[in-house]
Amino acid sequence: MGNLAQSLNLFDWGALLKTSLRIALIIVMTWGLLFVISKLLQRIERRLINQSVASGEPPSESEKRLETLFRLLRQALRITLLLAMVLVILQDLGVEIAPLLAGAGVLGLAVGFGAQNLVRDIISGFFFILENQVRVGDVAIINGTGGLVEQINFRTIVLRDLSGVVHVFPNGTVTTLSNMTREWSAYVFEIGVAYKENTDRVVEILQEVCSELSADSEFGPLIVEAPEIFGVDKFGDSAVVIKGRIKTRPIRQWSVGREFLRRVKLAFDAKGIEIPFPHRTIYCGEESRPIAMELLERTQLAAGE
Repeated sequence: MGNLAQSLNLFDWGALLKTSLRIALIIVMTWGLLFVISKLLQRIERRLINQSVASGEPPSESEKRLETLFRLLRQALRITLLLAMVLVILQDLGVEIAPLLAGAGVLGLAVGFGAQNLVRDIISGFFFILENQVRVGDVAIINGTGGLVEQINFRTIVLRDLSGVVHVFPNGTVTTLSNMTREWSAYVFEIGVAYKENTDRVVEILQEVCSELSADSEFGPLIVEAPEIFGVDKFGDSAVVIKGRIKTRPIRQWSVGREFLRRVKLAFDAKGIEIPFPHRTIYCGEESRPIAMELLERTQLAAGE
C-alpha cells in the first residue's frame, strides 16, 4: 500500500487533468464542426434545389441528384475530420505522428499498387456523381440487369430488381448503364388490330383514349406531354401494329401504361374493334380431300341410313 500511495503521489494529476480536458475539448469541437458543416450543407442543398426548380428541372430530379452528391460529400468530410481528430489526440498524448504519417504514406503507396481495382472503382464512382449519370431512386439497367438504384457509394452501386434481389456492382466494372428515368420517362405501346379494321378509325379511338387519360384527375398530372400516336408501324403475322408513345414523369410510365391498356381494351370492346390472336390455315395438298367435304359426306350417308 505504501508503494502504491507513493506512486500515486508522484503521478502528475494536473497534467492528466489538463490533457483529458484538451482531448474532451477536441472531441466536442470536432462534433460541433461536423454539426455546423451538416447544417451548412443542408442549406446549400436546399438552395441548389430551388435554383434547379427555378431553371425548369423537375423537383424530383434535382432532389435525387443533389441528395446523392451531398450524401457522398458528407461521408468524405466526416471521415476526414474524424481522422484529423484522432491524429491531434495522439499528438496531444505525446505520440509522434510524423513517423505515422510517413509510414501511412508508404503504406498507402503500397496499397495503391495492390488495390488498383479499388482506386478505379472510387474514381468511376466520383465521375458517376459528377456527370449526373445516375442517382438514387432512378430505374436503370446496369450491365444488362435492371432495377431501382438504392445506393450509390464511392465504390459500388446497389440495384434492387423487381423480384427484390439486390445486385451490387463495383463502379469500375460498369460497362453499360441505361437510365430509364432521367428527367422524364416514356411508355411505348404497340397495339395490334385485325387486318379487316380501318386503321384511321383505330387511330381516332386511340386518340380519344389518350385524351380521356390526359384529362383524368389521377393520371393526367403524371403525363408531361400530349401522347403521340405514330401510326401504322408494321404488318404482323395476324395483326396491323399501331405504335405510339406517352411521356410521363420519372418512374410513372408503367402505371400510366397499364391504365392506358385497360382503357384501350374497354374502348375496343365498345367500338367492336377486333384484337386478333395468331391463327393458321392448314393446307393438306391436292391428294387429300378437304375435311369439310369428308364431314358433309359422312353426315349425308348417316342421314340416308
